[in-house]
Amino acid sequence: MPKLFEITFTDKSNTGGFWSAIDVWIKKPHVVNKRLCGVKETQSKNVGVEELGNILLTHGSDTSESKDVLTFLNSGVELEHDKERLWSFCVRTFIPKVNCYGTTVHKDIILKDFNTQRVSFLPVEESEEGTASLRKNNIYQIHLLSVKSDEWTLELHLMRPDDWFSDGVAYPKLPWLGGELLPKLVRWATESKTSEFKSTLSLLPVEKYSIMYQQLKDKYKEMVKVWPEVTDPEKFVFEDVAIATYLLVLWGEERAEKGLTVKQSFVDLGCGNGLLVHILSNEGHPGKGIDVRKRKIWDMYGPQTHLEETAITPSDGFLFPGTDWLIGNHSDELTPWIPVIAARSSFSCRYFVLPCCFFDFYGKYQRRHCKKSQYKEYIDFISEVSTACGFNTEEDCLRIPSTKRVCLVGKSRSYQLLGEPQAEEWRDKYIQGRQTCSGVTVRESNAEGEAEHHHDHSETDRIHGTNWGAGFQPRERIETVRNCAALPRDFVDGIVLRVATSLLGLTKDEGGDVPGTWNTGGRLSVREVAELLEQETLQVLKKECGGLQTLLKNNHQVFRVEGGMVHIRDWRVQAQRPRGLQGTRADSKRKHLISGALKTRACWFHVHHPHGCPLQAEECAFAHGPDDLRPSTRPLKKMKYSN
Repeated sequence: MPKLFEITFTDKSNTGGFWSAIDVWIKKPHVVNKRLCGVKETQSKNVGVEELGNILLTHGSDTSESKDVLTFLNSGVELEHDKERLWSFCVRTFIPKVNCYGTTVHKDIILKDFNTQRVSFLPVEESEEGTASLRKNNIYQIHLLSVKSDEWTLELHLMRPDDWFSDGVAYPKLPWLGGELLPKLVRWATESKTSEFKSTLSLLPVEKYSIMYQQLKDKYKEMVKVWPEVTDPEKFVFEDVAIATYLLVLWGEERAEKGLTVKQSFVDLGCGNGLLVHILSNEGHPGKGIDVRKRKIWDMYGPQTHLEETAITPSDGFLFPGTDWLIGNHSDELTPWIPVIAARSSFSCRYFVLPCCFFDFYGKYQRRHCKKSQYKEYIDFISEVSTACGFNTEEDCLRIPSTKRVCLVGKSRSYQLLGEPQAEEWRDKYIQGRQTCSGVTVRESNAEGEAEHHHDHSETDRIHGTNWGAGFQPRERIETVRNCAALPRDFVDGIVLRVATSLLGLTKDEGGDVPGTWNTGGRLSVREVAELLEQETLQVLKKECGGLQTLLKNNHQVFRVEGGMVHIRDWRVQAQRPRGLQGTRADSKRKHLISGALKTRACWFHVHHPHGCPLQAEECAFAHGPDDLRPSTRPLKKMKYSN
């Protein structure tokens, strides 16, 4: 039997890891073959030699060819004499991301032989009329062999390697099978790592999702070119396309299940850029988005996309009794409230939430279970909220370019309509319990919110009804800049000087003061740098996103922060200079720099370093003295620096 590739590895889990890895390739081939959207499995059962022979005959093989296949499957053993042998048989249907096969359906017959630790893949093409033909030239087998105690070899065998056909989709290329798939199987087998979450798209028919995603992606790809926000258009446009696809398929399945013809209505709470609202509205679903801040892109959507700039406060004034679905897409502080608002809006209101940042009802979520990841613990918390609100809660994993891609769906209630009064008691009791866990009383939280945000809760109550979310603080309409950029210049300069002086002092006795030598300083961890500062200073930095480390990185003219260690930046090293001044083309690149970005700030080294700047004035992008300083001639753009 021709053997093309093999890998020897160590695995203490015996054969369990191998079969777990094989199941990933069988059930989720899209995780390694990016041209696939997924597969659909059918016809799972155990078969013997006689039944397997009949299956091969029904798939276009004559008696002689079937015998050749059976011989290959068991390495030459005369299977007809082994009547007791059984294979685990299943069929998977490929779902390509892009339909490249027309009406022809491509499948794999998969045979697992647990006795000999091998799995075989028999490709089948099925016509629109249902006629199936076995592609004998593309049959392959993966075989696990024991070398010694904990050492194993994984082998790839082909039935007819000389006639192998590849298209990279249903028929992988041979170098890919050996060079990509086998190493992945070995890694999966030896890691023995199980995911905390379900497989992607477990609540949807994958083939419908694949078709709709491609349609929407083509329809809305032009949004990338006109994206006016500072966020990455490639990520945000296609992420919202994927989320919209998920909802549209989910809602389509719901209409089919309930026999509905009218498309579901929705409200997106904390809608952000509003693109998800725009897509869902364009696809025929009536709805709107609400967010505390209007975005630049809102004006581009047109009147058919309804977006409101309003601070949402959990209260009777923010219930949606006529809405079918509430959406929370990365809704931050509103996330735990969305199942509550949906439950109180109406008995028929459903919800979809995609949690991101970790918020409780009245502030940041506090961890309780150290054995779980923080993300898993928070997903479980939102699921707990949903259950307490009376929903039958389902969990799924989206296919989006984000590490936070687990969603929760509440499509039905765990009680009947007559049980609504009792369910409301449960909800109210649960929310009060969470308020106690947060250590904040309603009166304290209101007072704190009024002092910090000047928010008149009594006015909110008057306009929006009973404020049963008292203690909740909506996000400010004007976003507070907390990346250390708004800190007083004298405050920042003082920290920079203190840290730099400490770094330079580390090498003072190691030749740092030798004439003709420029002192590059030592290095300190961010923790050690923090120990140089007073508690009052650290408290100010703690309120900023990223704190001390962000401040140090912002001052990239002076510092290089790498691997949690802080260094003095040496501008003589080309790899540490700004992009545009690197490599042998530095002179030609220099003239392409924004003219207003040069010499508009004083050189820190020229002023403060005991040896001055390591560069000559004409080489330095910063000003060496007042005569070298000039005003900016145009607005500065962000420049990226390499570490």
